[in-house]
Amino acid sequence: MIVATLARGHALLEGVPGTAKTMLVKSLALCLGRDYARIQLTPDLMPSDIVGTYVFDMQTSTFNLRRGPIFTEFLLADEINRAPAKTQSALLEAMQERQVTIEGNTHRLSEGFTLFATQNPIEYEGTYPLPEAQLDRFQLKIIVEYPSGPEEVDILRRHHQGFDDSDLAATGIAAVVAAEQLDACRQEIGAVEVTDAMLDYIARVSRATREHPSVYLGSSPRAAAQLLRSAKVVAAMRGRAFMTPDDVKDIAAPALRHRLMLRPEAEIDGLRSDDVIGEILATIPVPR
Repeated sequence: MIVATLARGHALLEGVPGTAKTMLVKSLALCLGRDYARIQLTPDLMPSDIVGTYVFDMQTSTFNLRRGPIFTEFLLADEINRAPAKTQSALLEAMQERQVTIEGNTHRLSEGFTLFATQNPIEYEGTYPLPEAQLDRFQLKIIVEYPSGPEEVDILRRHHQGFDDSDLAATGIAAVVAAEQLDACRQEIGAVEVTDAMLDYIARVSRATREHPSVYLGSSPRAAAQLLRSAKVVAAMRGRAFMTPDDVKDIAAPALRHRLMLRPEAEIDGLRSDDVIGEILATIPVPR
């Protein structure tokens, strides 16, 4: 999630209900001092409920914009795959262009607009698969697993001691990074050196996903560009001003797993996108 934020991207969090996906996003917003809004996606939610609409003012005889929750810096779209495709598509323009169109008028969003969406696994009742065009606009897909045994005991201990996840500010979570510091970090990330050999390596990884026999839809050029940006963030977080193949390998699965569409016969055999990505990374020679 920090990688997506520093790279000015969006992240999709997938996990079963009750694994603290919502709390994780809200905690990050508090730590970074960002404006935060949350929308609960449901089958009857309309696009105007997200972006807003024009409302007639009887006193002035004019139409005024009533902004929707998308006008924020951190937007949490909870259970995004419970909304039908028409409502999901309302987020596409915002994710790519950081703007929304309301009744023919274009409105800019914050330059720091970041969408964090949560979804339940698609086999859960009442879920809709996200369209490929929308999946491709998420920089990362993060799998939220169940906690380990000791971690779950620690969670129970905290709740026993009075932890209240409905009021995170009261738990002591506060902003630790100013907006200027975040911008400075992004400038340093932009200066990370990437050799032509590394660019070729990322391109070969991306092309290999399209040529894999178990994949019918592979990584797009947009995906390759976002993998590049993510790997630059990883390099900077490791204290380096240059990128290495390990930076690419360590972020490749979150950056690509949601973009690969496997053939039905591969899914029947139990193959996963992560398996394909791991196989590709193991076979493509790294730059020397």
